[in-house]
Order: sequence, then structure tokens, then C-alpha cells
Amino acid sequence: MRPSLVAVAAAAVVAVLFAPGASATGRQCPHQWAEGWQVLADKVQAPVYCPTWMPNPLDAKIGGQYQDIYSIGKDRSYLVSFLEHGDLGSGDVHVNFRGYPGRSSVPKCPAPVGHGTTPCFSNPVAHLNANGIRATVYQVNQGADQWHILLAWHYRGTLYAVSEHVIPPYRFSTQVRHNLSLLLKSLVLVRPHS
Repeated sequence: MRPSLVAVAAAAVVAVLFAPGASATGRQCPHQWAEGWQVLADKVQAPVYCPTWMPNPLDAKIGGQYQDIYSIGKDRSYLVSFLEHGDLGSGDVHVNFRGYPGRSSVPKCPAPVGHGTTPCFSNPVAHLNANGIRATVYQVNQGADQWHILLAWHYRGTLYAVSEHVIPPYRFSTQVRHNLSLLLKSLVLVRPHS
């Protein structure tokens, strides 16, 4: 009887850890960052992805020294941005996190020439698979993601994205894509409180 209970418990743990969009390693949002990401999930009433790794020198503490933008729209879409301006021309490190609760289509942005709209994320060039997530790599983006490489994916009817600016000290798109791959591997889901 006891071995059956252990097997059932082990199967339940495996099912949770390897569910799509869940962290396959059992990681949690770092303690110093967790409160801000939990508050965001509660405000938008949808799961959000907290990174456990960020490009140097950034952290992902909402309300911390590197936070640049914290915006929640009436439709519950959000943009959380982290930025460090380099000293003496060493460049910027800029990472954006986005979510569009209940929406799976790519949003529209004002067209660069000022007439009409265009997809905010375009020119898909590849896919990255990590952490139970299959993300599309976009190289031409608009708005706060302009000059960024962006990863976008879906989880339970919601579109999510993370992007990084291609600028020194990360000069080459290969460096930024490597950083985005590490970010994707590091993401953990933070669910809203009921």
C-alpha cells in the first residue's frame, strides 16, 4: 500500500514540474524579486513569468534600481522594463517583459512612418525551446521593443514576450540571442492569488 502512495505522489510532482510553461527544475522566483512579480500577477489576474537570471548588471526587482517602465493597461496587458545606462559610453543593458492576458494575437503598434498600424513584433526568424516553452524569435519590433530581439510565446491563451536591446556591451545579435536563451531557461511562472 505504501509504495503505491509514493508512486502516486511522485507522479503528481512530475506532472506539476513538467507542465507546459512551468519550471522544469522546480526553481522559484528569487526571494528579493518575488514580491514584485506576485503583486504584478495579482494586479493583472493572470500568471506572469519571473526570471531567475538577468544579464549583467541587471536584476529583476520590480521597484528596484534597474526598473525603467512599469505599465499596466486597461486590458491588463503589461510592460515591465529593466535598464542600466552604461558609464563612459559602455552602452545600455535593457530587457522588457510583456504579457497580454487573454490575448494570443500579436498586438498592433503605430507604423514607423506615422500612417496606420503595423505588428509590434515581426520578422520571425527562428524558434527557441526551453523550460517547456516554444518561443518565436522576432528581429523587427516596434515601440519599447524597437532595436530589440524579442521572444514571444503562448501559455493558456495569453501571449508573453521578453526582449533585449541590441546595443553595446551586447553588440552582436548572437550575444543577445544567447542572453534571451538563458532568460527563457530561467523563467518561472508566478500565479495570481485567488
